[in-house]
Amino acid sequence: MVGTQVPNDKKLTPDIKIIIRLWPFLWAKHDKEIKFRFSIAFLMLFLSKAATLLVPIFFKESVDFLSPRHGSIVVVPVFMVIAYGVARLLATGFGEIRDGVFATVSQKAVRRIGLNVFDHLHKLGLRYHLDRQTGGLSRAIERGTKGIENLFQFLTFNIAPTMIEILMVGGVLWYMYDYHVAVITLVTMVAYIAFTLIVTEWRIQFVRTMNATDNEATTKAVDSLLNYETVKYFNNEQHESVRFDKALQLYQTAAIKNRISLAFLNAGQSVIISVGLVISMLYAGFGVQNHLFTIGDFVAINAYMIQLYIPLFTLGFAYREIKIALVNISQMFELLDVPCEVRDKPDAPDLLFTKGEIIFENVDFFYNPNRPILKQVSFTVPAGKTVAIVGSSGAGKSTISRLLFRFYDTTGGRILIDGQDIRDVTQESLRKLIGIVPQDTVLFNDTIEYNIAYGSPDSSTEEIIAAATSAQIHHFVETLPEGYTTRVGERGLKLSGGEKQRVAIARTLLKKPHIFLFDEATSALDTRTEKQIQDSLKKISKNHTTLIIAHRLSTIIDADQIIVLDNGEIVEKGTHRGLLAHNGVYRAMWLRQQHQAEIQEADILPLSNSDDPTPRE
Repeated sequence: MVGTQVPNDKKLTPDIKIIIRLWPFLWAKHDKEIKFRFSIAFLMLFLSKAATLLVPIFFKESVDFLSPRHGSIVVVPVFMVIAYGVARLLATGFGEIRDGVFATVSQKAVRRIGLNVFDHLHKLGLRYHLDRQTGGLSRAIERGTKGIENLFQFLTFNIAPTMIEILMVGGVLWYMYDYHVAVITLVTMVAYIAFTLIVTEWRIQFVRTMNATDNEATTKAVDSLLNYETVKYFNNEQHESVRFDKALQLYQTAAIKNRISLAFLNAGQSVIISVGLVISMLYAGFGVQNHLFTIGDFVAINAYMIQLYIPLFTLGFAYREIKIALVNISQMFELLDVPCEVRDKPDAPDLLFTKGEIIFENVDFFYNPNRPILKQVSFTVPAGKTVAIVGSSGAGKSTISRLLFRFYDTTGGRILIDGQDIRDVTQESLRKLIGIVPQDTVLFNDTIEYNIAYGSPDSSTEEIIAAATSAQIHHFVETLPEGYTTRVGERGLKLSGGEKQRVAIARTLLKKPHIFLFDEATSALDTRTEKQIQDSLKKISKNHTTLIIAHRLSTIIDADQIIVLDNGEIVEKGTHRGLLAHNGVYRAMWLRQQHQAEIQEADILPLSNSDDPTPRE
């Protein structure tokens, strides 16, 4: 990741700090092409402005040639007219070359920053992503990257060229005429710029409010659309419309204030420019009347003033856009400033897999200190064996899987794999060894083939089909009109829960991990399919270290060891038979589930075994 931190220098304004943070992205030290393009772009900038300065001079000479002198015949200044045209052409040509050369520099910088933010978001802990608002986050990134593009464009193509042109024109006017013309021009420029800066700073508050309300509106819209079915279930379309409209009303208020303030800014700029132009023309007119200036001088001064005022109009717009861009960029940089909760240690080695033994050693964990989740949890998953963890909802079962994947670090104790503390090795090597089938399967809005291949993106079609077959989903995919190229929709909503879970199983099988973690892996499957999947999982995970987090106890009766969690503590350990004989928590859970299964079977049997729809007594 490119370094973006800036020393906390109180002398630097926030805007300057942002520009300093952007510089490493723009000026890539080891990229010779970027340095070459920078040099060419600035050379073209100066050549373009030099040619621009010549345009009024050639125009002046042409006018003077055309003005009768002591009754002499008017001569058409062909050379000066051609020179005037060439100078204008060169000014435009050099400017276009500059823009074309610099485009690669700015776009590469935008790409680097966008990738930097994307990578950083993936490095942030699960805690951050559980709290985030996806709609607002995506808008912040979108506006931030667009803001960087605008900042580079306006700084290099508008602000810098205009500042250079003002200084050069001021020098030329002073040299060719007298200091009065130069002073009038520079005072007008300074007044214009000062007014623009002051009013624009005042207007930024409205831009910030617009961004905040826009984020809120987008978040509400995205959240509502993602939960489309829930909205329909409860007939809450009107409720969602009211919530969205309230956010839009806040945006509307801020947008109106922003537009009114913009009108005030434009009006003030026009007044300053008009006054400056009138004063300079009056002075030049009196100079002509007193024979201090020629008609050509009058035209040249007017041309220089207008030549400056045209980019000044753009300067005001450019400065406003830069301030807006800096606001948007600062919001995106706030994302980069979010600290990573889980970090690799400096020079951390990869996890060295030997057997696959997992040890939880006096593990404590809490999300909030006032609410402990795990308390002194200790157990071992021997290499090549299967251990199941069961317990009531909220007992801490899924937290164990998150700690094993190191989405969080333990607040006490440690987790070892083959004797190595997982906090001492790289997260990448740790997660590469473990394959998980989660309870809540979320798929990418892409094809079935892509979602299965996500377990190993370089897999061949044959390998993907083999994994799908083992997960008992290949036959279903073949019945679809588009087969493996069928798109699954947002978060996989076009598939049923069982189909999504089988895709997740196929994806994990394709990864070919050394350690398997099944977190309620068959919870969304019917009894028949569950039995088929269980047989497949047992066959595939045979001789692999396997940790199963289960709700249905019938799925883990063959586990080498069963651990019973209650309120974050291990209350029982043993085999299925041993725990049933113990007459404790596990036995009570087993009897309760068996009773529920008998009730369900009694409700189903009359309809499946008889044409008489009347339920049995």
